Amino acid sequence: MDRQEFGSRLAEAARAMAGTRHAADTLERIAAMAVDLIGPCDIAGVCVLRPGRNDTCAHSHASVQVMDDLQHDLAEGPAMDGPATADVISIGDLTTDAPWPRWATEVAARTGVRAYLGFRLFVDEDSIGMLNLYAYEPHAFDHDDQLDGLVAAAHASVALSATVQHDQMHTAMTSRQLIGEATGILRERFALTSDQAFAVLKRLSSQQNIKLFAVAEHVVETGTLPTSVAQSS
Repeated sequence: MDRQEFGSRLAEAARAMAGTRHAADTLERIAAMAVDLIGPCDIAGVCVLRPGRNDTCAHSHASVQVMDDLQHDLAEGPAMDGPATADVISIGDLTTDAPWPRWATEVAARTGVRAYLGFRLFVDEDSIGMLNLYAYEPHAFDHDDQLDGLVAAAHASVALSATVQHDQMHTAMTSRQLIGEATGILRERFALTSDQAFAVLKRLSSQQNIKLFAVAEHVVETGTLPTSVAQSS
């Protein structure tokens, strides 16, 4: 693919990603973009990994899920180093060159993948985003593919960040709305002022070591004060 065509396809992919409003849709578009833009890439996956394995992932092929699952099962692989994960990881042949021998051996045996090229999209204190490219041919990715992948990953990172911020804003708005509804219920039922009703919610949150949102949700859904509410994730 020449530079002009690469630029045109990248711009088209960036516009498509900018039009998404949910993380899952953005991830799917990123995975599709990688296969389209990086010539030797046979399959791709993009994943946001969090503690407790609350992952948000999208794949261009089902075998990528196998590779992601193996990282968790074996506790080794490209995304298992957390904050220490390199910005770019290139493995020419998983059967001989990988620093994660058990994961690499299983991946090659189960999926036939031989070459790996990974890009860290972001990392924070409790999650890491990775763009993972795979090829069935060993040493499939060259220096130009790494440069093209860096450019694609930069656009993917911006799109994913915007989507996460949108989701966080939506969550915050929903939380404020629920807390407001719960405050109104308590105010009416117990003849409290708004400040007093809100203080009740905060005290229950503190006493039971649960999030304020979870307390409010319980009040709105059941019309009762919680005696025990499971910690929300």
